[in-house]
Amino acid sequence: MTACAIEGEPETEPGTRPGSDPESEPDPEGSDRGRSEAEAPARAAAEAAPERSGDPGKHARTAEHSPPGPTAAEGPGEAASADAAPLPGGFTLTADGAYAARLTAAPGPPGERAWYPERWTLDGPEPYAVPLPLDQPEEPESEVAPLADGRVLIRRQVADRQMFSLLYPTGPGTGELLLGAVECADMTLLPPSPDGRSVYALAAGEHHSALWLVAGGAFGPEEVARIPGHCSGGVWLDRAGRILALDRQDPGGGPVKAVAVDLGRRGEVTPLLQIAPGSDDRLLLADADSGLLLLRSDAPGHDRIGWGVLGSCLPVRFPECLRLADVAVTPFAVQPGQMLMPESCAVALRIDGAPGSWVGVWRPAGRRLHQFAAPLGWAPGAGYWSRDGVLRLPYANGATPCGVALLAAPEDVDHSEATGGTGERVGGMEDGTEPSAPVAAPAVYKPVPLGQAPLHRTARPD
Repeated sequence: MTACAIEGEPETEPGTRPGSDPESEPDPEGSDRGRSEAEAPARAAAEAAPERSGDPGKHARTAEHSPPGPTAAEGPGEAASADAAPLPGGFTLTADGAYAARLTAAPGPPGERAWYPERWTLDGPEPYAVPLPLDQPEEPESEVAPLADGRVLIRRQVADRQMFSLLYPTGPGTGELLLGAVECADMTLLPPSPDGRSVYALAAGEHHSALWLVAGGAFGPEEVARIPGHCSGGVWLDRAGRILALDRQDPGGGPVKAVAVDLGRRGEVTPLLQIAPGSDDRLLLADADSGLLLLRSDAPGHDRIGWGVLGSCLPVRFPECLRLADVAVTPFAVQPGQMLMPESCAVALRIDGAPGSWVGVWRPAGRRLHQFAAPLGWAPGAGYWSRDGVLRLPYANGATPCGVALLAAPEDVDHSEATGGTGERVGGMEDGTEPSAPVAAPAVYKPVPLGQAPLHRTARPD
């Protein structure tokens, strides 16, 4: 296992969040501040392309749909109107973006709202929602996850037990298939498996963490792996749903490191991220097509978002343009289908600040963060990309109970062209953007195809 020192660069001023001017689109740009080396498992699971079966809810009662809202007509500083109805609870999508599920409730006093699951169908001509209520309302702490066949898994906690069921529409009502229970005081659903059939849950303890297959098994919930240490997170690394990344802390304490769990080898654990000996290295997002990894690490001295490539020896980079003042930046979706071109993948980011939440779009090759207003009623952190670079953002408000806003990934303008090739900024950009840091005149670094990457030049001594 190797580790490398962070390459220091001159400290620069961080970017700022957008204002309320609807015509202005802040667009910070900066250079990579530091680089560290990542390790990835040498073994990758074979890719599998699951087929989605029929939709059992196509003839169920659907919510009224209005045309989707604008992609970025308002600045993030503008307050939500009184008729907004933000999505309550979590919003979970299948790996292919065909279905989504959430817990929702009719407007009312916080203590009197009747919560029920709701499934969204997103792969048709227009999105629609199917409510899945039962005789009794759900607890707001329950979790839901959609499957590729249109059914919805729900986790309920009853005393110190976790109960699991599958819900599906049956004409005017809701059908329920009981899967079983697990004796556990605390458990969290992981993102749905890319195979579309399986859902796993994590029961994290102080000394060990148990991974359970709660949907997709032959005999109800079953424990499939027991991992030493306290685990959190959960990111799938392949299309077959075999390799799962978790953030683990050893039983005796110490830094948090991302590890890969091979479910095809009974939960075999291998290191995934080892940037510095004492750094906390967490995996946030991964794309199986390109191998792009998005991570958060304090190896540069404080928490920063970085990117690397699965299976590559190239160093992890920490872009300066993703380091914004007074806001939290979290990636939530990567453009699929960019085979062997991780630098070209568009990445969607959730930006949270005092004005609320809005959307950022960034490419590793572009080194520029584009910022856009989110549609009114957007579920922060929910969205998915098409292969041709269109971001779909689900939202619900008083006027549109089930909508999807479309946002095309913007093109990155070459900085040397925007500044006339002088290396110095002359006023603002034509599109109203500003760089995130003072611009010097270093050599322009262009992405190198992975097959031609000079790995021997980036090697670090042990």
